Amino acid sequence: MAEQGPSFLAHKSGDAVAVAVRDIKPGNAVVGYLDETPSVDVEVRADVPLGHKVALTDTASGADVIEYGVRTAIATADIVKGDYVHTHNVRSARWQNSVA
Repeated sequence: MAEQGPSFLAHKSGDAVAVAVRDIKPGNAVVGYLDETPSVDVEVRADVPLGHKVALTDTASGADVIEYGVRTAIATADIVKGDYVHTHNVRSARWQNSVA
């Protein structure tokens, strides 16, 4: 059987999240990078739907979430490497001052 390729894609080394390229179940998954960074493994802790994100690093509540090499969100709860990252634990940095 042919190799499927990575389960997640990250843009740059140092990104805190990567995007699922298909629906992913908990367990070991490969993260590929769009720059020259070598692929890494991540132990996925929950189902991650296609197009949604997984944490590549631990991120404390209130800390910046880096994607595309820039701050895109703020953690609203502690996030552990391998966690599903979505609206339940991050808030857009662009709209940080809007009413929740």
